[in-house]
Amino acid sequence: MTEPRSEPPVVPASDPAEANDGESPRGEAAPALLELRDGLPTVVASPQGLDESVGVFAAGRGPVAVDAERASGHRYSQRAYLVQLRREGVGTSLIDPVPFGEVPNQALKPLADAIADAEWIIHAASQDLPCLAQLGMRPVHLFDTELAGRLLGYPRVGLAVLVEELLGFRMRKEHSAVDWSRRPLPESWLLYAALDVEVLIELRDVLVAQLEGAGKAEWAAQEFAAWAAMTATPPREEPWRRTSGIHRVRGRRGLALVRSMWELRDELAQRRDISSSRILPDSAIVDAATAAPPSRNALSRLPSFATRGAQRYLRDFAAAIARGLDLNENELPALAPRLNGPPPPRVWAEKDPVAAARLQRCRAAITEIAEQLDLPQENLLAPDVVRRLTWSPPEPCDVHIVSAALTELGARPWQIQLTAPTLADAILDTSA
Repeated sequence: MTEPRSEPPVVPASDPAEANDGESPRGEAAPALLELRDGLPTVVASPQGLDESVGVFAAGRGPVAVDAERASGHRYSQRAYLVQLRREGVGTSLIDPVPFGEVPNQALKPLADAIADAEWIIHAASQDLPCLAQLGMRPVHLFDTELAGRLLGYPRVGLAVLVEELLGFRMRKEHSAVDWSRRPLPESWLLYAALDVEVLIELRDVLVAQLEGAGKAEWAAQEFAAWAAMTATPPREEPWRRTSGIHRVRGRRGLALVRSMWELRDELAQRRDISSSRILPDSAIVDAATAAPPSRNALSRLPSFATRGAQRYLRDFAAAIARGLDLNENELPALAPRLNGPPPPRVWAEKDPVAAARLQRCRAAITEIAEQLDLPQENLLAPDVVRRLTWSPPEPCDVHIVSAALTELGARPWQIQLTAPTLADAILDTSA
């Protein structure tokens, strides 16, 4: 952790285009390469270092930029392997949460309490909030730079894109998919991680001004408050049904094989704490469920089982297939998943043509409003909310009752105000 300097970031040229007097070969000003203002801080990895960080960040001022690095694609766990923070008057801190124990724990709660009165600036908060909560870090006040970009109608809202477009800096993104569980972390990775919070506060300030100018500041405030208060998502029912390519599997017996192999793979991945795909890809599960090999030797001859992970657990997967083949008919999974809500829209025309027409009208209405407001449709109103409302619309139906129904479905006040009158008209319109 270092004290910030008042001068702007150092931006040395890193390629010929940048060395050409600040202009690209096309004569355009080349974006500067983002560098750390204060140098790379020492990683905090001890209780004493964490106590120091708590005191220093509590004495800082203004919002706090927060980020976390996971090892998605490498580890089964979605825990944070590095937490980055930056605050004016404090500088940047990199915290290694691994020495503080297995998650969930409350190791970083003292730090969260120290900055509880501050606005936390996070890019794509929906990705980082769960792993931060596992460490006892939950924001009271939130600003999501990715969501702000969506509300402003930016077609691309990645952090590097927004920083380059709005602040004029290019960011390094070469380490975005590395294995952050590796120890020790290379210095180049730590530099990349520290850069992710380097200009979040400045980016937030620009986005705040744009939201206010577009009349969308209140919309954003409601969205951020909802995300800050959101609780953990309950486990998905029948998660094995999300196996990529499962639509190629025919019959309940085939689905039973998918389920058996998926559950085995999940158990192995959790036990070894590695990504499930590193044990066996979805494509291999689908191939085996389609072929239904009757023996271990037959399974080994499938090309998709030639990977090291598949060969290592060949006996286990053969046994899982055998268990699926031995199930009685009443033990086989249903062809369709258990529904918690309306059926997929593709079958509405067959099941309920009136509802299908109603959905089409409501979708068209949402599209029109979203285009007028320069918003993505899914941010104006979640597609699942539209489906649930139109599959079983309230009766009698008027704008007040539709507003109440949208509230029950989790829509924000700003969304209800903008969509309820049009949706009520679309539901009642049977002229088509």
